[in-house]
Amino acid sequence: MKFIVSSTALFSHLQAISRVINSKNALPILDCFLFKLEDGTLSVTVSDSETTMDTTIEVNESDTNGAFAVPAKTMLDALKELPEQPLEFQINVETYGIEIKYMNGQYSLMGQNADEYPRSATLGDNNAVRVEMSAQILLGGINRAIFATADDELRPVMNGIYFDITTEDITMVASDGHKLVRCKTFGAKGTERAAFILPKKPANLLKSLLPKESDDVIIEFDERNAVFTLANYRMVCRLIEGRYPNYNSVIPQNNPHKVTVDRAQLMGALRRVSIFSSQASSLIKLRMQENQIIVSAQDIDFSTSAEESQVCQYAGNPMSIGFKSTFLIDILNNISADEVIIELADPSRAGVVVPVEQAENEDLLMLLMPMMLND
Repeated sequence: MKFIVSSTALFSHLQAISRVINSKNALPILDCFLFKLEDGTLSVTVSDSETTMDTTIEVNESDTNGAFAVPAKTMLDALKELPEQPLEFQINVETYGIEIKYMNGQYSLMGQNADEYPRSATLGDNNAVRVEMSAQILLGGINRAIFATADDELRPVMNGIYFDITTEDITMVASDGHKLVRCKTFGAKGTERAAFILPKKPANLLKSLLPKESDDVIIEFDERNAVFTLANYRMVCRLIEGRYPNYNSVIPQNNPHKVTVDRAQLMGALRRVSIFSSQASSLIKLRMQENQIIVSAQDIDFSTSAEESQVCQYAGNPMSIGFKSTFLIDILNNISADEVIIELADPSRAGVVVPVEQAENEDLLMLLMPMMLND
């Protein structure tokens, strides 16, 4: 069995899907790429038994159809050092010996029997839901939400991004109990009411693939698995099972205190002042008074403190609220608008942060639980 393929095309596709491979695998074959040649098209598959990704590459010449597995690390390291050129693969289908010939030399390595590679999951025919959305809308939602997902062994449903699909819009939600992101897009919708929870690892894999995509992404899912189909890649992943909490019920509705502030300036003040906060709590205090927001922090144990004031639009009664600085910086970092509105009810209720100008077809809201102030 032999075929010829471009070295850089092969390397870029292998590198993109190699992130699926775990550093430690229960099955040794999962340390391999599965190569399958069929009618002049090479498909390469990787899996960690929960998530499977495959990609297709056109080959220049090929003789017979066939399949083999090849060690991923060796393959990536060898291709990384090669400039663009045609590579000729020759595989002995009986011994799985692999010869790779290039311009000035050749590599020899041992492959494995492709039959040992686990099959990827398939969707149930009757109850699979199908949704299409633009790659950039999906990327935008994942980018904004993923930082707010939890690492909670007791509540696994919080460890992923919740996709809430209606016939009018699609909402992507993530929360770890302290902060929450709700990114609603009107640029995509479903044909029926449906929902699924995408785990963090496949979400990160999509985050690395989607920037180069210009077409729509097709998402198909049932109760257990989802399939994401991109132009050159396809990912099948196990979903997180369970009921996601009612996220709308935790968002406070009537927030009389509204502060409009320059996002970058507030983030700069928080970064400077938080250096002087208690390392244990990272507590910073925001004090709002007429058209001014005062950011302060102190660490009583080390007798350090800092305070900085910023101009803002605020006309309510003076009030103070405490937040964990790292969480608030994260939230501001994941909003792209120049100005944000911080909506507050009282120091014991969650603060809501929204951009002053929403992106087209989007409704983005972030929420942060307060911390108790000692004074």
